[in-house]
Amino acid sequence: MKSSIRNFAIIAHIDHGKSTLADRLMQFCGAVDSRDFQDQMLDSMDIERERGITIKAQTVRLNYKAKDGNTYQLNLMDTPGHVDFAYEVSRSLAACEGSLLVVDATQGVEAQTLANVYQALEHDHEIIVVINKIDLPAADVDRVKAQVEDVIGLDCSNAVPISAKVGIGIEDVLESLVLRLSPPSGNESPPLKALLVDSWYDPYMGVVALVRVKDGVLKPGMKVKLMAAKMSYAIEKVGIFLPKPTEVAELKTGEIGYIIAGIKSVGDARVGDTITGETNPATEALAGFKPCVPVVFCSIFPVDTVDYGKLKDSLVKLHLNDASFSFEPETSQALGFGFRCGFLGLLHLEVIEERLEREYNLDLVTTAPSVVYKLHLHNGQMVDLHNPADMPDSSSIDFLEEPWIVAKIIVPDEYLGNVLALCEEKRGLQDELTYVGSRVLLEYRLPLNEVVYDFYDRLKSISRGYASFDYHLQGYVQEDLVKMTVLINGELVDALSMIVYRGNAEARGRMLCERLKNLIPRHMFKIPIQAAIGGKVIARETISAFRKDVTAKCYGGDISRKRKLLDKQKEGKKKMREIGNVKIPQKIFLAALKMDDSSR
Repeated sequence: MKSSIRNFAIIAHIDHGKSTLADRLMQFCGAVDSRDFQDQMLDSMDIERERGITIKAQTVRLNYKAKDGNTYQLNLMDTPGHVDFAYEVSRSLAACEGSLLVVDATQGVEAQTLANVYQALEHDHEIIVVINKIDLPAADVDRVKAQVEDVIGLDCSNAVPISAKVGIGIEDVLESLVLRLSPPSGNESPPLKALLVDSWYDPYMGVVALVRVKDGVLKPGMKVKLMAAKMSYAIEKVGIFLPKPTEVAELKTGEIGYIIAGIKSVGDARVGDTITGETNPATEALAGFKPCVPVVFCSIFPVDTVDYGKLKDSLVKLHLNDASFSFEPETSQALGFGFRCGFLGLLHLEVIEERLEREYNLDLVTTAPSVVYKLHLHNGQMVDLHNPADMPDSSSIDFLEEPWIVAKIIVPDEYLGNVLALCEEKRGLQDELTYVGSRVLLEYRLPLNEVVYDFYDRLKSISRGYASFDYHLQGYVQEDLVKMTVLINGELVDALSMIVYRGNAEARGRMLCERLKNLIPRHMFKIPIQAAIGGKVIARETISAFRKDVTAKCYGGDISRKRKLLDKQKEGKKKMREIGNVKIPQKIFLAALKMDDSSR
């Protein structure tokens, strides 16, 4: 019965207890035996467990016998919390009628709390405020309630105080879900409409698609069509998660489950697509679908060139489970053969890199992340520029546009001056500054290029870890950007090319040359390091040569003997510089490109 179904998501800032609450709800409803239980049941990857983050959306069906005597079907959706996966969060929320907003009783409202709440409100969710960690000595439930009311505007008179770790208040959460959330709407008669919430690859069954049925019924044997992908399939199996996958006869209107339909690639089952019947299709797709577009790019090379084939196979396997990152072959004079990869954001980049190193036992060199620029040429063409090394001659460029973001930062007021100085240094434009008790909510517009280098690390350093940061892309803005190249011993090093704001180019070039001077080992000849824009050198450093005292064996005698030996050495060094190669260890590239502000 539709009236007994409640679909809800859990949203929260990182480490506010979202996965722990999901564990307690499953235990209370008897979905998992005590012998099978482990912490963070819905986090399947080691990286998720270690970092305390959710990367993939997970779902589980719970059967709860309420105080009114009825048994309710609760479909829990555990969503990712990080900004990189904001689109996946929006599709997970579109599959639900309500949300549990988990707020830490010691921390209060954070940046990602705001971002996720706004997404839930956009989907017309009934939001139940849950104040977690009330058992901690530093907990202040009344202050956090007041903060939620002031900052978000949600009524907290019926907020549920709980401790997910200890198990306090779990039944109150379940009762609130039953009483306050509305059952799903929808029509059980055709045409079929189902939202594809997520998909992943299973080596035995192919692609498994997580779906929410909006209208109609899904049964094995049905012919269905993916409306955005424009592909048809026959459904082989349908099932639900209890939390183990369990086959069922059908998925009815309002239910969440999985389907297996012989889909070969995760790229064909794109998040947000609409599934409809082939014989009696829906006239229009569900709103909100958009393809995943990578926003951060970097190049990945194996430390040992022998591992190139292994790296390629590993990327193909990872791509089977995650269609949101892209890769294509790339060659660098300095680093050899590798791949240019696109990611949804910096966390996504870190997760993929860590999985390559851990699961596939690869040693990697990763270049500094860069963003996608829009290159407008004099002939009227517009080109997406992913790699600074591919930028054409400035004579053919009309202007460049770079992506800007809107960032929300919440920080204790004692660190406000430091954060404002950092944002101004990064070319930020302030939109809003609001006091919330002893903390400040800042809204800034910033160039994404300035953020991807080291903004987050520096923000955490200057605020002693208390600042929280969240952002969303705003659009592209025309800026005075130039390509800065690096020459070592007169040779162009493509891996060190970068696109910089003209006003910062000289300082950035000087810093990079200084850093390279300290990193590159000395040779038997002088090595000039130059940063240049086009044909103009804007910064230079010189690594001095090893020097041998060739006159040491001359005891006394005419000065011309010493002069002759010194001139001979000088000629040898000049010849050596002309024919000598500068050996640059690969680890230097990453160290040099991470230089951005750590040395300030």
